[in-house]
Amino acid sequence: MLKVSAVAAIVLTLSLGSAAASGGSSIPSSPAPRVSPRMTPEQQAAQKYNDGLKHIEKGDKANRGASEAKDAKQSAKEEASARKEYQKAVVDLQAAIEKAPAMFQAHGSLGYALRKLGDYPAALKAYDKALELNAAYTPSIEYRAEAYLGLNRVDDAKSAYMDLFNSDRKRADELAAAMKSWLEARRQDAQGVAPETIEEFAKWLSQRGEIAGRTSALTGRKGPRW
Repeated sequence: MLKVSAVAAIVLTLSLGSAAASGGSSIPSSPAPRVSPRMTPEQQAAQKYNDGLKHIEKGDKANRGASEAKDAKQSAKEEASARKEYQKAVVDLQAAIEKAPAMFQAHGSLGYALRKLGDYPAALKAYDKALELNAAYTPSIEYRAEAYLGLNRVDDAKSAYMDLFNSDRKRADELAAAMKSWLEARRQDAQGVAPETIEEFAKWLSQRGEIAGRTSALTGRKGPRW
């Protein structure tokens, strides 16, 4: 992902070289105050983008803390912290997009933060924009598919998996793991998904796992971890 270093400040030093009339000693020079140049819109966008990524990282860390918490109170505290970080990420990423509308990475990361907040429709819009700007941006293909799963749109998620299988196997494997998690969750709580849809998806996922394993063996790749 895009990383931008801070803009270096310009230091102007003015020297006074004239000698004092009486004693002939020079007057010591005084450093001028630091003057920071105005950042371009692109630099401002990059800074906001990086700020957004930092909040996402903190949110993900808090989410992991929630899943590993030993009691419900600590878990709830971590979840609240994660939500705050994702909300901050949304603000920063939207600011980045305002300054640089063509920054597809910012649109994709915005989709990620919105998805983590449970706003799947808004996340899909952000992912769609990222892929409109760069159709080969596989992180957005994967995460958009996870948003599809959040909306129980399994056919769209399956289509995304096939795209990734042919273009980015690592992302395809990660999506397959998310699909397995979705399947396990829906078997416990269908959330309106028909039982036959769940089992058909389970069969498809099993078949894809076998195919992935065979092709991994032929290419010398490690098989998917799911």
